[in-house]
Amino acid sequence: MLRRRIHSRILHRAPLSAVLFDWDGTLLDSFRADSYAYVQMFRAMGIAWGEEELRRHYSPNWHHLYLLAGLPQERWEEADRIWRKHYAETQPELLPGAREVLNRLARRYTLALVTSGSRDRVQRQLQRFGMNQMFAARVFAESTRMRKPHPAPIQLALQRLGLRPESCAYVGDSAEDICMSHRARVPAIAVLGSFPTHERVRAARPEVTLRSIRELPRAIDGWVDRKP
Repeated sequence: MLRRRIHSRILHRAPLSAVLFDWDGTLLDSFRADSYAYVQMFRAMGIAWGEEELRRHYSPNWHHLYLLAGLPQERWEEADRIWRKHYAETQPELLPGAREVLNRLARRYTLALVTSGSRDRVQRQLQRFGMNQMFAARVFAESTRMRKPHPAPIQLALQRLGLRPESCAYVGDSAEDICMSHRARVPAIAVLGSFPTHERVRAARPEVTLRSIRELPRAIDGWVDRKP
């Protein structure tokens, strides 16, 4: 574990009832698939963006990337179709240890998914991994009008779970994940994964920062057991 920074607002929260997860980069090892699809899409759209530019500007909000790349909004739907076509040529796998971590946590906590990924794509992946029943609530890109880092996606998950923010924790790998979580008053746990977001994640000041998803159960156990 890299760092633990426990605030008084967390120490005095309600007992932990649920752990909410991001998908891409947190549970799914998808940066190579994402970057391949982006590079192919930008090439097809006549935009000189390669993996270097993508690493420099990456955001889970792909509309933000389109704006930075100078892609006119009237071509966004076309870009989405091309991205999906090339992403379908890949088959990203779960991060090492992700399944075991979820199974272990599911014995003690309610699990939920809050992702910027599209419903169709993420649900197909959940089905492929046999995880359709793993999450009590699932929030996708289409579920809310506002996207990360706006708190709306995580607030919708809390509403569906019937839980208050202080009884939950959110696990993600991007600065947008951490900011969304904090804006919803949910403690944030960062996992430094394969996506090029490490510096921005640290700057967003998550409560806990981990090197690997495998560290999560131990981190949560220590967090929950810690007394004010």
